[in-house]
This record gives sequence, structure tokens and C-alpha cells, in this order.
Amino acid sequence: MVTYKPQHQFNYQHVERIVYWYAIVVICLSSKVIAFVLNLQWNIKKLCFEFDTEPYYQALSSKVEKYAASAGIEIFSPVSHTLFNPADIILKNGGRPPLSYQSFVKLAGEPSWASCPIATDLGRLPPVGNCLTSEVPSIMELGYEDTLKDERIPFKGGESEALRRLRDSIADKEWVANFEKPKGDPSSFIKPATTVLSPYLKFGCLSSRYFYQCIQEVQRNVKKHTSPPVSLLGQLLWRDFFYTVAFGTPNFDQMKDNKICKQIPWKDDDELLSAWRDARTGFPWIDAIMMQLRQWGWIHHLARHCVACFLTRGDLSVHWEKGRDVFDRLLIDSDWAINNANWMWLSCSSFFYQYNRIYSPISFGKKYDPHGNYIRHFLPILKDMPKEYIYEPWTAPLSIQVKAKCIIGKDYPKPVVDHGVASKECKQILYEAYELNKRLNGEVSEEDLKNLRRKLEEDKRLLPKSTNKRLKQTTID
Repeated sequence: MVTYKPQHQFNYQHVERIVYWYAIVVICLSSKVIAFVLNLQWNIKKLCFEFDTEPYYQALSSKVEKYAASAGIEIFSPVSHTLFNPADIILKNGGRPPLSYQSFVKLAGEPSWASCPIATDLGRLPPVGNCLTSEVPSIMELGYEDTLKDERIPFKGGESEALRRLRDSIADKEWVANFEKPKGDPSSFIKPATTVLSPYLKFGCLSSRYFYQCIQEVQRNVKKHTSPPVSLLGQLLWRDFFYTVAFGTPNFDQMKDNKICKQIPWKDDDELLSAWRDARTGFPWIDAIMMQLRQWGWIHHLARHCVACFLTRGDLSVHWEKGRDVFDRLLIDSDWAINNANWMWLSCSSFFYQYNRIYSPISFGKKYDPHGNYIRHFLPILKDMPKEYIYEPWTAPLSIQVKAKCIIGKDYPKPVVDHGVASKECKQILYEAYELNKRLNGEVSEEDLKNLRRKLEEDKRLLPKSTNKRLKQTTID
């Protein structure tokens, strides 16, 4: 009987930090509430807010603009959260979003504002009159208890902190010049191996345009530097690429009725999903990453790749939308466009189609952290497991498990799947799904997917070996 129970209480420490990202808290409700606010004795003549590409905020902006027009209030809603206006890129491409990074970069060119001097003077808002103000309440005041404290959690909100972090990052000109994604150490948690600026970009604490100009300034003063798509500048262009595709693609956040998304018969398995979400898969590398996510609200991009691949095309064959929802809830830098795009990418549903290449849940982490220090930190139940078994504790002799005070199947779960078998089954599912999408030119119905599921189950029952003969397996170590 498995008695292993990880810390299931949600860590609200990083949620508290999310609250403090905001200098001004804006309550966005119905058009009636907006009308009430605007009709107060403030004599409002002009309303300014940033243009947002996400469908929810597009609908909200439409409500605001509709009322403002009827009330004679001028609207100023500039595009400033991205390097480019996604609508301009789509217009250049004949009304369709570019579907590859290379085509996006070619269309986008150099930002029109990039050659302008970097702004150093801070503007000031005019006085707002006699308005009641109050401090943002703490998590304790909201009735939550901060049960987990980890001083290594690298987040503090606000623009001042964002600019400090930016200064620290670009101060190392050699690091900026040689930055090359996807390289980096996903097991590095004492000092994360990236800028960790994504939360600040997401919440608008750091301008992507200012960041872009600062990187350009560094590149102008070094002899050589990496280039897009792998450079630091290239990462900002990736961000804009995903924003543009998301803005121009109906139903971007789902598989059904999404023209750029492969239709794949993913499993509907809540037990596997829960094991993955709650760090109970029995694969320490995967579970440690998910525990860091739950505790910190952030994980390295390669760690995201590993757990997303494991949930979808690598081992569990669970729908990418399920994983997307977990990331959306737990990631402090969760961004609608980027989160959906990356889950489609890593599940080989769109953008990337080499489904035979998977991240090993065992050897990939071992390459960066052979002693398993990352696992020992986030899964302390395994802290005394010898390094020879830290990535595969189920292979440890019982005497070793007893000595390490961790009995597999009791103190820590057995693996939920056999990786060797499960990865081959996942590849077979994607192979058949790709063939179906090709044959039907992407017009795959729910009934088509049901029929494919039945065929795969029957093939697995009758011919478990022959169905995998044609598949080539490549593991990313």
C-alpha cells in the first residue's frame, strides 16, 4: 500500500508575490460597473489602457470602447506589451499569421523604435485628486497561511526589482553575448541559469522594448555575439512570434477547431494526470520539477520541456490542454499565448513535429546533476538515496532502500509507467495520428479520433510488438 504523500498544501508564497506585481489594481467587471466608474464626478474625457491580444481582454476592451464611444470619451489603447503590433505582421502576411519563426522574423524586420535613444527619465502621473487609497493586503490578511518558506525563491515583484534584475543580467556582457538557448542547466536552483525576467515581462514590470534596446546596446559593444533564434534577443522575438500566431489563430487555446493543431487521440486519464500534477509519477526527475513548480511558481525552460513531453508524447499520452491548465494555474509567468504555444510545440501538436525525439525522464537530468542535488532538495524523502539510484530508486536493492529510509511503493511511489514501453506506445499513437491528419488533410472529426483510439487499442491487444517495428526512437539525453 502506497503511503507516500507529498506536500499537497498549495504554497501561496509565490501567489502573494503575484499580488505585488501590480502598482495599480484595476477591477475589470461588466460594462455597467465601467459606466458607473466613468460617470463619477471626475469629468473623464480620455481613457488610456494597453492593447491586449488575449481573447478575454479583447472582449473586455470591446465593452469599454463601446461605452466610451456612447459617453464621448476618447480611447487611447497603444500596442506596447510586444515588440511589434501583431496585426501589422498579419497584414503583411496577407491576413494570416506566419507559422514559422523564420518567416515571422523576415516579415517583422527591425522594430521602428529600436534605433531611438534608450529612455532614462521616468515620467510621472499627474495627481489623481481626493481618491481613497489603501495598501495591498498580505496573504495572511486574506486568510491564507504561508506554510512553505524557501528563501531561495527568486521572486520579488515590482518595476524596481525588474530593472535591478535587468541591470544585473546585462552587466555580464560576455554572458549576454554568448547566451544560447536551449543551453542551460535546468537543475540549477540556487542560482537559476537564466535571467528569470519572464514574470516581469508577463506582468508589465519590464518593457520588452526596453529589454530589447538594452540587449542591442550590449551587442554593439562586444566583438561577437550569438544571433536569433538562440540569442537573448532571439528569445524576445520568439515571444512576439507566439503572440502574433495566437492573435491571428481562432481557438488557439484548444485542439478542436484549431487549424494549426494536429488532431491526436490523447488519453483521458485523470489518475495519470493527478500523479504528474502532484509529483507522484515515481520518476524523481519529473517529480522534483513538478514540486519546484508547486513551491516556486517557476521552473527552468528545459525543465518545462521535460515534464510537458513526459505528460504528452513522451510517456503518459495525456492531452496537452490538461497540462496547459496546470501550468496556467501554477506558473507565476503564465502567459496565454506563450503557454498554449509551448504546450502545442512540446506535444508535437504544432510548430514542432519530430515526435520520435523525446526527453528521457531518467538520463536527461542526470547529465546536468549526476549527484541528484536538485532531486534531494525538492524531494527530501529521497535525500539519503545513493547517487547510483537517485534517478531510478525502484532499482535499488531493498537493503539500500531501508538504509535510505525510503521504501519504494511505500514512502515514494513506484513508476506509473514503464518508460521503455510507454514511450514506444506514445510514438505509435502519434505516428497513426499524423497519418490520419495527412490522409484527411487536417479535417479530422471526433468520430475519426474515436475510431483511431479503438484501432490503437485493438492493435495493442493483438499485435503489441509488430505495431512498433517501423518507429525510430531517439531519446534526448
